[in-house]
Amino acid sequence: MEHRLLEATRISKRFGSHQALDNVSLSVRRGSVYGLLGPNGAGKTTLIRIVNQITGPDSGEILFNGRRLTLSDTTNVGYLPEERGLYKKMKVGEHLIYLARLKGLTRNEAVKRMKFWFKRLDIGEWHNKKIEELSKGMQQKAQFISTVIHNPSLLIFDEPFSGFDPVNAGIIKGEILRLRDEGATVIFSTHNMSSVEELCSEITLIDKAKTILEGDVGEIRNRWAGDEYELLLEGSPDLDDNNIFSITSKKRENGNLRVAMTASDGVTTNDILGTVARSAMIISFNRSLPSMNDIFIRVVESKGNKTANTAQRDE
Repeated sequence: MEHRLLEATRISKRFGSHQALDNVSLSVRRGSVYGLLGPNGAGKTTLIRIVNQITGPDSGEILFNGRRLTLSDTTNVGYLPEERGLYKKMKVGEHLIYLARLKGLTRNEAVKRMKFWFKRLDIGEWHNKKIEELSKGMQQKAQFISTVIHNPSLLIFDEPFSGFDPVNAGIIKGEILRLRDEGATVIFSTHNMSSVEELCSEITLIDKAKTILEGDVGEIRNRWAGDEYELLLEGSPDLDDNNIFSITSKKRENGNLRVAMTASDGVTTNDILGTVARSAMIISFNRSLPSMNDIFIRVVESKGNKTANTAQRDE
């Protein structure tokens, strides 16, 4: 059986009359990027806080490396919260060393790793700057370093690209994938569904304290696909007169024709290919898959939450 670094089983948590989590489970494969998704107030932050042992569950169990999670495991976790958690009056260098030592590093090791990340992100000149002197994006880079400096086996990122321009967001995405490739396991909480498609292999979607969707990202997109297809055809075929499909768009590309179509009820892919092949040479044929953002909205709205279109906003 494939080894899972983190397993949360039937986690429930209530704050007064508010049910924050209701029997939520997830299983995070070692060396993967796992998406934890949901609209505002769904319960994602509560689950992250439980994994970080900031608070405890009312019921349920969390296993880390195959055994029950304990307080000592916090040294193997790196957590980047959405809100800033840095002391504004401290200098960047001394702050990062301080946070690294809280995670168990010696001063010499903390300095060595800090210099590595300063060079890696090309920010060596920040060492003596105060946190309050940095822009929002620069502060986020410093906070990213504080999350990864102790080489934790589990990294938890909550909206890690907030405050970044596209160039720096791309740099941090690259670093997250590099850390994954080097053995780290990542839990990635975000509203940015395009980032989910880029980074995540599996997801759990929480809404109103309950799990409403989970599984492999590719499998989920295929499961929610409709009857839309895209073909690239040679020449200028006439495809309009048939009852197999309806054309939704046509676009000329380097002498070929890209066609989007919707299949009629009960029509199979073989029916489409047979009809098209009678009048055109088929270069490529693909089923159009819905984006994770479309799926997010459809699933949450189907459960009665009409505010799902906030998916792209910060929580």
